[in-house]
Amino acid sequence: MSHIVTVQDAVTAFADFMEPTDAELDAIEREMPVILADVDLLDAQIITLDRTPTELDARRMRRARRRALAARVALVNRGFGASLPGGAA
Repeated sequence: MSHIVTVQDAVTAFADFMEPTDAELDAIEREMPVILADVDLLDAQIITLDRTPTELDARRMRRARRRALAARVALVNRGFGASLPGGAA
């Protein structure tokens, strides 16, 4: 019986080329308010999965949706403001 063996390294997940670049880390940092707002929205939605939503749950969902939308709008506005010449927003 012959054994089949791979010729590649056993673990390639930690190769240098797999690390995020500085630009990718900066993009994640800029999007972090949106990510956190989406997590809050998901938390509010998960709470209501196994029960009938109360008025408090409905308010929590509305606030989380507004925060998520506001975070997205702020991200888009920052993106456009940074791309305009002369620093005009």
